[in-house]
Amino acid sequence: MSYDIELLEPETEETIMLDEPHYLTGGTYQLGGTREAWLNITYNYSKYYYEHIDKEKGIRLLYGKTGAESIPILEKAISELGDEKSSDYWEATEGNAKEALRDLLVLAKARPDGVWSGD
Repeated sequence: MSYDIELLEPETEETIMLDEPHYLTGGTYQLGGTREAWLNITYNYSKYYYEHIDKEKGIRLLYGKTGAESIPILEKAISELGDEKSSDYWEATEGNAKEALRDLLVLAKARPDGVWSGD
């Protein structure tokens, strides 16, 4: 299981296409990068998102919010999570969960007008 999280154009509700490709990687990703404002995140990290983002919704709290509205939420969770990372992407560590949130933050800052959608 995983989360497919994307930023949508506010008027058309289509996935935002960035000017330049990004190379953010998650559980799945596009070789050679993608212009889509999208990231796949393993559900293995969910316990950290329920602890540090929202006890009931976890990372899904972002859904329906704009990139701008999500920035303080992401920054707070990033500041609370530890730095312990594993070279195994699938291992549920605070550092791995934090890295995924940093990637979402990059997208939110690139298009603060976009609206998060996912699952």
